[in-house]
Amino acid sequence: MTILAEVIFLFDDYKSRCVVLGQYVAEHNCTVRETAAVFGISKSTVHKDVTEKLKKENPGLYKSVLSVLEKNKAERHLRGGEATKRKYELMKDALSSSVDDGG
Repeated sequence: MTILAEVIFLFDDYKSRCVVLGQYVAEHNCTVRETAAVFGISKSTVHKDVTEKLKKENPGLYKSVLSVLEKNKAERHLRGGEATKRKYELMKDALSSSVDDGG
């Protein structure tokens, strides 16, 4: 059974869902946004499950997830800067190609 299938199967059982989400975050070192996209649920749900509910359900896993979330928080300004850099590089390329084409 895939992780997504497990979550769908366990969707009504928030305790099980928070453990599955926590395991995914810890194993893949991914962000809340990436986890939400994989499982097809909101970022708010993922965040609440892995920060509040997981702490009560599985404290050991919670500590692992917390270290991933803290690392992601520390690095988010770098990811944002890279995204902005890519955006402006694409805009520059598009502008230069339209000038080269006589546009």
